[in-house]
Amino acid sequence: MNEESPKAIFYALAANLGIAVFKYGAAAFTGSGSMFAEAIHSTADCGNQLLLLLGLKRSRAPANALHPLGSGREVYFYALVVALLLFFVGGAFSVYEGTHRLLHHEPLSNPIVALVILGVSVVLEAFSLAGALREIRKGAPNKTLWRWFRETRESELLVVAGEDIAALAGLAIAFAAVLLTMITGNAAYDAAGSIGVGVLLMVIAFLVAREVKSMIVGESASPEVRRAIDARLRARPEITRIISLITLQWGKHIVVAVQAEMIEYASGRAMIDAINVIEEDLQNAFPEIRWVFFEPDVQKEANERAAA
Repeated sequence: MNEESPKAIFYALAANLGIAVFKYGAAAFTGSGSMFAEAIHSTADCGNQLLLLLGLKRSRAPANALHPLGSGREVYFYALVVALLLFFVGGAFSVYEGTHRLLHHEPLSNPIVALVILGVSVVLEAFSLAGALREIRKGAPNKTLWRWFRETRESELLVVAGEDIAALAGLAIAFAAVLLTMITGNAAYDAAGSIGVGVLLMVIAFLVAREVKSMIVGESASPEVRRAIDARLRARPEITRIISLITLQWGKHIVVAVQAEMIEYASGRAMIDAINVIEEDLQNAFPEIRWVFFEPDVQKEANERAAA
């Protein structure tokens, strides 16, 4: 797992803090529902980044009797909390605010100010997203963004990228809504913009929550890492056949369980020494592997147990 993920979170926190201040000022000055919805979104994002940092810190707690594999997956819990906050605090509140303004026809004043602030916000959000994309490219230089989104095991970077993409798209919607309101004089466009921002946030939050839920349930290492582990084991001269290979992503670490046929050894101690060599080689090749559980077996016996 990319150790630079916290850097992307700090980029996002700094950007959203500045954006929130500008947006609240513009919302108070203009009375724009879209701008107020965007301000609430930026405030929620600041809280979300703090939660992600807390989750990363708690995930580094050492293993103990209650949590023998450590607390690495705790970061997934905080990522899910962030996704839920993005849905309810950011999305649902924006829809409510837009619906309220649509029904009560509240006017928009000083739209130029709102447009300027939205333009500044786009620059700051682009800075945050660029930081997240740099971290994504370091770990997955050849993947499309959508493929990375579906396959990544970095929940905190997943949330930051999702938030930033939602923020830029939301800013585009808010900008268009305020501009249409200024041109037509119809405040319904501004209210509709707030609803549009809210719906967008709820869609992004749902997609992020779905991915994080899968991590909480228990996902294997990413496909390319699992294939590399499998290839490494099959290349070992001590192993004649891989019967079963299970990988489990545990925060930034990986758990590996191997069941394999091995060559003949003169004694049990010689086989144990060979297994130790295999495990050490695997952990040297993949530093993220923290635990390896290796079971020597034969294919026939494994099939008989499965049929029993």
